[in-house]
Amino acid sequence: MTLAARDLRWGVAGRMIVDGVTLNAAPGRILGLIGPNGSGKSSLLRLLCRLRNVAGGVVTLDGRDIAAVPRRELARRLAFVEQQATTEVQLSVCDVVRLGRTPHRAALASWSEADEAAVDQALARVGLQHRHDQLWHTLSGGERQRVHIARALAQEPSELILDEPTNHLDIQHQLAILTLIRKLGITCIVALHDLNLAALFCDEIALMQEGRLLAAGAPDEVLTEETIRSVFGVAVAIRPGVSGRRHIEYLIDVPPFAVVPAASSAA
Repeated sequence: MTLAARDLRWGVAGRMIVDGVTLNAAPGRILGLIGPNGSGKSSLLRLLCRLRNVAGGVVTLDGRDIAAVPRRELARRLAFVEQQATTEVQLSVCDVVRLGRTPHRAALASWSEADEAAVDQALARVGLQHRHDQLWHTLSGGERQRVHIARALAQEPSELILDEPTNHLDIQHQLAILTLIRKLGITCIVALHDLNLAALFCDEIALMQEGRLLAAGAPDEVLTEETIRSVFGVAVAIRPGVSGRRHIEYLIDVPPFAVVPAASSAA
């Protein structure tokens, strides 16, 4: 295992947000993290990349406690893409992506051809090479998200953690980004809301509920009609899709409310 958590715990104000989670990310595979809002997905991701300090348990990278890994060394291995990121600084697209090269450069080192090539390749991978010199704040929300994915790719990580990377993206770019992630061939942990996208692109799925890991395994094992109804409170029918992965159809139940007739207008 490359990135793993054992009995991970973290909370705030006496409330456990992540409660005893044990998780393993297999090398070169995509682990999807799903669960209702407030289930602890984002907090877990921040613990895995040491943006928050654990209250209990341990996160390991190749068996080594990441708390003992120097931050610069950790940044050469692991990249994190936030759900949303913003800045008031007037940065161009290439400036943002160049930040991904920071862990690979000495403090006073000059910008190299290899650095520039990594930036250009990262922008090309997310289809934004034509935005190279545009100001970041003039981009759409979806384009900003793609720039931050490019920044992470410029780090040339072995492990990539993404918190809702398809937020703000249209369906074309959702599919393009997840296809790109799948083709990277590196260890990825990605939080997703769309269960069909999770079933289509993830090798394994971890399901969280109220801070605990409820289930983990292959999509066919975790994404069952019974589990989805229990955890998400919706009825579904599951069938094989044309891709060979399962497709989840949401069933619209008629709510048990009496129909109130509209009031008639005054004459």
